Amino acid sequence: MTSRTSGGIRRTPISYLVLILLALFAGLPLLILVFNSFKSDLELGQNPLGLPSGLEFGNYIEAWTRGSIGRGMWNSVVLVGGTVIGTCVCAGAAAYSMARLDLPFKRGMENYLFVVISLPVQMFIVPLFFLWSNLNLIDSLFGLIIIYVALNTPFSVLLLRTFLVGIPRELDEAARIDGANEWQIAWRVILPLARPGLLTVGLVAGLGAYSELLFAVIFVTTPEKLPMATALLQYSQGHTQLFGLVNAAAVIMTLPAVLLFLFMQRKFIAGLASGGVKG
Repeated sequence: MTSRTSGGIRRTPISYLVLILLALFAGLPLLILVFNSFKSDLELGQNPLGLPSGLEFGNYIEAWTRGSIGRGMWNSVVLVGGTVIGTCVCAGAAAYSMARLDLPFKRGMENYLFVVISLPVQMFIVPLFFLWSNLNLIDSLFGLIIIYVALNTPFSVLLLRTFLVGIPRELDEAARIDGANEWQIAWRVILPLARPGLLTVGLVAGLGAYSELLFAVIFVTTPEKLPMATALLQYSQGHTQLFGLVNAAAVIMTLPAVLLFLFMQRKFIAGLASGGVKG
């Protein structure tokens, strides 16, 4: 027996089974990680996949203090905040220019952004390291923010452009009649209407900056400036036999990203869907 949703999608037992399997595939590793974070090292060795016999909250307290997780969390907050703001500003300005202004070589710019997205970031590490050394941006959160903004901007421009193209041009003309200049039209009229796109861009850039490891390991060396992902890596390498503490630290790192995505998932999916339709 089958049924249909309002969107015309068929509901069958097979579709539910596939969704359940996908949910288990995605959720079981995280669930086992949480279970193991409450176990002692002895219990974890005897029962690595089962439920914990008790709740060892001491693992979280010790992991927080010994791993300097609070400091790493604050550094990640600075990185995420700077990356989100920088990406939204740069991508918003570029997307507005490509969507609302009569620019020469507009199609060539779009193709260039597609090519940039397809390139592996590893090929830029060596020249970027020498450039950052000459600019004294090595071991600097500001230098890392610039890198993250540059990495996220091409995709964000293409995504935001799909939102801005769908906004009626009559709004631009009405604002010009009222005496608004191009800057006022962009930041007071058009971009506020693209809030779902800006929210999607901010969420993608923020989660990417929070979990990024490669550039953080290479460009940040001082322990006091390490973001959460890098601090967790060093902590796990220094406590390879203390699996309970490492699992607790991993849960602490994962929890903010999971909660943020669960809280924003509807707006995130709606932003991607509406952007795809308008594009």
